[in-house]
Amino acid sequence: MHLTLSDLFFKMQQQLEQNHAVLDEKLLIELVNQLRPEQANDAEAVKLHIQSLIQTLLLTPTAASILHNFLCTLISQYKQISLYADSGILSLDGFWNQIGQRFGAHILPLIEDPNQLKTLVGRVFHQEDDYEWLALIAPQDWLTLCHLIAENNTHSAAQQMSTNELIKAITVLSYRISGIALYPEFINAQPDLTEYESPFLVQNREIVEVIAQYKLHMEQQNIVAVVAPPDASQALVMLDQCREVVLKIRRATKRIGVSMSLTYLLSLLEQAIDRIELLLSLLIQPAEQRYQSLGELLIDFTKAHYDEKSVRHLLNSTSELIALQVTENASKTGEHYVSTDKAGFWGMYKAAAGAGVIIATMASLKIVSSRLILAPLMQALLFSMNYSLGFLLIHVLHFTVATKQPAMTAAALAATVQQQKGSKTAQVAELAALIINIIRTQFIAILGNISIAIPTAALITIAWQHYLGEPLLTPSGATALLHNLNPFTSLAIPHAAIAGVCLFLSGLIAGYFDNMSVYRKVGPRLKQHQRLKDWLGQARLDKFAGYIETNLGAIAGNLLFGVMLGSMGTLGYILGLPIDIRHIAFASANLSQGLLTVNSVDIGLIIVSFFGVIMIGLTNLFVSFTLTIIVALRARRVRFVQWKPLAKLVITHFLTRPSDFFWPPQQPIQVDEQKNKQS
Repeated sequence: MHLTLSDLFFKMQQQLEQNHAVLDEKLLIELVNQLRPEQANDAEAVKLHIQSLIQTLLLTPTAASILHNFLCTLISQYKQISLYADSGILSLDGFWNQIGQRFGAHILPLIEDPNQLKTLVGRVFHQEDDYEWLALIAPQDWLTLCHLIAENNTHSAAQQMSTNELIKAITVLSYRISGIALYPEFINAQPDLTEYESPFLVQNREIVEVIAQYKLHMEQQNIVAVVAPPDASQALVMLDQCREVVLKIRRATKRIGVSMSLTYLLSLLEQAIDRIELLLSLLIQPAEQRYQSLGELLIDFTKAHYDEKSVRHLLNSTSELIALQVTENASKTGEHYVSTDKAGFWGMYKAAAGAGVIIATMASLKIVSSRLILAPLMQALLFSMNYSLGFLLIHVLHFTVATKQPAMTAAALAATVQQQKGSKTAQVAELAALIINIIRTQFIAILGNISIAIPTAALITIAWQHYLGEPLLTPSGATALLHNLNPFTSLAIPHAAIAGVCLFLSGLIAGYFDNMSVYRKVGPRLKQHQRLKDWLGQARLDKFAGYIETNLGAIAGNLLFGVMLGSMGTLGYILGLPIDIRHIAFASANLSQGLLTVNSVDIGLIIVSFFGVIMIGLTNLFVSFTLTIIVALRARRVRFVQWKPLAKLVITHFLTRPSDFFWPPQQPIQVDEQKNKQS
């Protein structure tokens, strides 16, 4: 049977009148059910329901007092400290323990303690999106509701118990903040904390003093007012200083690097500082500020009930700084992959052409090594070393693999979006010019790779036949090779998408190792390595250490990218899945190798195979670029909403000046946003 609000208040009164009775939480659950809108984002329904409750409290003389007493008494039946001090705040267990526990809880759910107030919160707000409609309650309606409920406020034993629990939670959080700031990793990130009195320690002293003042004030509030009300202003100043130190470390990570554990500690500190400020406000601030803080806490607690079990939320809350560092390093590299003039344009072609020679050689070596009869894992290792060492050689010689550019240029584009200032039209015009430069540079890099890889692979194939007296490929092998390039009858496009994912991952890996090189001080530690010093001498060791420090990310990225390309087919074989990779540079080399050794060649085969190579390249670029820009924008907490005007501007420029996309203009590109507006 559906109960009205008046019926609910009547039942609450009945339970309150039964001395020593345990209150029924179902009444509170039913009250929230009546306030909950059908759609969590329906602001009108939320307003209607809240105002209906306010109207009932105004029309029923004792309803507000009954609701206040029922809530205080019900809450006092539960243990409260864990809700105030822990809910919505990362655990001190650390990132890896937390992620293990959350994965485990999805398999074997945890047992909730029925005596904890956080369990009651989960039962009352039992829908995952409840925090959304709570956040839609109008501030004035919330203040009115809180004023009505607290109007007949009496300092009951239940309310005093909740206040004591609140004080304990504030104390726990204050000591926790002090303890985290003494972690060696935290001090290493901010050595100044050891040279002067740390605000993380001072805030504890100030908060302990505020709590002592509050207790004394409450004890003597019924006597002549000789004790001044507690003043938390100094404690709040120290908490602000703690937050400034956290922000200072976050900014310094561009210079010193960052680890997952340090990121976790910084996130934990931010959450603890925010929570202790809300609890202090709830304890000693004027009524209006208390009610605002209560509303924020209710939303936090409701959201935290589900976030604490979510692996995705943990990754999102703690991996942002790592992702930012990874994409930050990638964006710095990406700046070198964008040419704006003829010198840069031809320089990119030469670098890509040099890589084309090595790529054709790598493609030929793979064909030769595939002749060997080896166990699958040994074959994967051989293919991987062929790719990895080839990519390392390309890097050492300062050549360029075209498809590795998007993972870098996308990060550079995201960094540009973050730094944009001025009018929106000017921002979009500048980004459009950057995109045109990226497309032109990417075009010449691909052209450099395939224009040299195709003839080089052909020369190797012809030389092999001439000097060894046998074809590089058997006719059936050549047919299979060309079949794998056909976008209509093979899985060439899905396999190209897998290669795009590998390209994206290699960019992240490179950024991660660049960050680690800085954070772990790899260069300085190598310079002090005694055994290497004895072998190489200090001068050579310094040079070697400097190179490793600067290039560790590129070395790791190229090595692991090679492993991914070389082992993907074997992984598919082991799993029984049609998994493999197709990469435009190797596909172009395979094109000439297949056409020169297949039994019969016709114009249709040439056209379809060449079309397949182009589609493989476009898929490589699209997948790697899209994934990287999504991660880069999320890492920077940037939400760019001008995609449609940007796309329109780029397309308009292509229709009016298509040559800019393929050939460097005489003057730097100036995209005319006014023309775009008029069109």
